[in-house]
Amino acid sequence: MSATQPLPGTSSGHADHVSTACMQRALALAARGRYTCRPNPMVGCVLEKDGAIVGEGWHMRSGDPHAELFALRQAGAQARGATAYVTLEPCAHFGRTPPCSMALIESGISRVIVAMVDPNPQVSGRGLAALRQAGIVVEVGLGANQARELNRGFIKRHLHGRPWVTLKTAMSLDGRTAMACGESRYITGEAARADVQRLRGASGALITGIGTVLRDDPALTARLAGPFYDAAGQSIALPQPLRVIMDRTLRIQPHARTLGEEGPALVLSERTPDEAPPYPHLSLRPLTPQAVLQLMAELGVNECLVEAGPRVAGAFLGSGCVDELIVYMAPALLGHQAFPMAELPAVQRLDQRLRWRYHAVEQVGEDLRLHLRPSAAVSLV
Repeated sequence: MSATQPLPGTSSGHADHVSTACMQRALALAARGRYTCRPNPMVGCVLEKDGAIVGEGWHMRSGDPHAELFALRQAGAQARGATAYVTLEPCAHFGRTPPCSMALIESGISRVIVAMVDPNPQVSGRGLAALRQAGIVVEVGLGANQARELNRGFIKRHLHGRPWVTLKTAMSLDGRTAMACGESRYITGEAARADVQRLRGASGALITGIGTVLRDDPALTARLAGPFYDAAGQSIALPQPLRVIMDRTLRIQPHARTLGEEGPALVLSERTPDEAPPYPHLSLRPLTPQAVLQLMAELGVNECLVEAGPRVAGAFLGSGCVDELIVYMAPALLGHQAFPMAELPAVQRLDQRLRWRYHAVEQVGEDLRLHLRPSAAVSLV
């Protein structure tokens, strides 16, 4: 949307409609950074004046200007007296870029509407306080639920000390993920496999087990069509997620495909090798989902995607560390000798079962995509 373009379906006399439309636009802009801005949060900003958008922007990648600065550049002198709609509290500290709260103050903005407070302790509340101290009217909460959902991983890392964890699996109608001989390519169709690439592209780290690496020798890269562009219209490379292999006894071979692909990889084990292996390696004792996720948070990872066999999948599910399940279900039956989705402890009574709720269900090509979350509400605050 170009500067000074009236908002569709609104007028300056309908303040509530204008506010809602502007915040929805800011949220849509923020989502454009889904594949490129990590480990930073996705943020969008819209500047509105007299019922028209005079500037807008989003955060594209770490180290680039933040959303507010792009919007202010586009608005120029029209920013004075305008209202800024921002999906996340403007920062108030000097990092790789100057504070956005200072830029908003210097521009002459009269009002700032923020969807949610930043959970980062370096920012939390300080940006809002700076704006109010400068005499700017500040309101918080419009679009809060959508903003929290958009940056659920960033919130999880700062408030709970671990990333948001998605466990993805592809299975048959009878819950099987691979044949007894190990063959698993491909249970689902081409559309489902393309959808998986979007999950990977939005993740800071992909976690798998050594069993999957030895059996399938996967690349575990995000293969998205793109292209992706920066503010100047220049093509930018899609950052690859960190590939993490849980390998308790260091059985991985240096020629494993996932170690040679573009992007970072890390092997985690409980064993300390006699000499440095020819690949990035760390020892974790014990090598548990909780320890792995703590390490990921320390590395600045907001969202992890677990793509693994029954043993590792069962360990993550049993630990209670999985925030959502993405299950691609193929219209096929593989029989009782095929591998199950996860190895879980035996349940003796129904009240011991792990309970989930459907968050969304849709058809992707010939398969179903089941999106589930734990029946107990996942905290996004």
